[in-house]
Amino acid sequence: MTTAVGPKTRRRIMAGIRASGRLHVGHWLGALQTFVELTRDNDCYYEIADLHALTTNFARSGEIADSVRDIALGFLAAGLDPQRCTIFVQSRVPEISELAVLFSMITPVSWLERVPSYKDQIAALGSEIATHGFLGYPVLQTVDIIAFRGQAVPVGQDQLPHLELCREIVRRFNHLYGDVLTEPEAVLSQAPAVPGTDGRKMSKSYNNSILLSDSAAETTAKVKEMFTDPTKIRKNDPGHPEICPVFFFQEIFNARNAPDIAHRCRTGQLGCVEDKADMAVHLNAGLAALRERRRELESKMDYVDEVLANGTRRARETAAHTLAEVRAAMKL
Repeated sequence: MTTAVGPKTRRRIMAGIRASGRLHVGHWLGALQTFVELTRDNDCYYEIADLHALTTNFARSGEIADSVRDIALGFLAAGLDPQRCTIFVQSRVPEISELAVLFSMITPVSWLERVPSYKDQIAALGSEIATHGFLGYPVLQTVDIIAFRGQAVPVGQDQLPHLELCREIVRRFNHLYGDVLTEPEAVLSQAPAVPGTDGRKMSKSYNNSILLSDSAAETTAKVKEMFTDPTKIRKNDPGHPEICPVFFFQEIFNARNAPDIAHRCRTGQLGCVEDKADMAVHLNAGLAALRERRRELESKMDYVDEVLANGTRRARETAAHTLAEVRAAMKL
């Protein structure tokens, strides 16, 4: 079951970002802006998911702390107000781990094996990631939601199978132990998939990202190397802006001029080098305020640590209440 972003009734929203690398423009456009919008009318819990990061980064666990710091800075720089939402670190809420053990006991292996991303990620990243924790990733995701009584979860279309599995696990628990938990609904994001510098979806694992922590010069350098329309070989060749990653960003960060840019591209009047240079200027302008807030926060890490400590304390209180109810229902 899905609903549109911006529900009229106040609900408990739960969402998170895996601490497996630095935040990029795709996170900002695809998730963070929605997170901020949802805080206006809802009770929101936003998790920095460092336990999830261990599923693929277990051999480099020392890097996860840096990712936690980067995500915390990104959350706050993007406009999340800790007075209007709860920002917390997953591993600092031990109730999550206990609930994950309990829910793993009732989740059939066959349910986990049919999750689309399971075999896809093993094929992409190698068989060494096929651990017990990686197989059980959806159980931990389920706990992330139910521990905080999440009624709705902002997701993209590709994440709907994960949420449906969560709903199945909740239904199974309620069937076994009584009507204790609520099935979460999807708040389906309308944000388009953000292309990376190589034309594929922007992703930390593809190394094709424009980071929120990049400087303007670093961003410009990455834009210069971006893939464009593969059919536009020479400057005067007619282009197809609808398939060009550079034009994707022009439409967002230079919307007023986008129709003219599209026309000049299609008629062969605009070369890719000029287009990239122009887009980089507007992209950097669009990121300037966020980057300035981030620089300010980097000089106030005591404040950032305090936000995480306060949010984690509130998160533990909620999760402890859920754990007590789950244990009682299971007669433990």
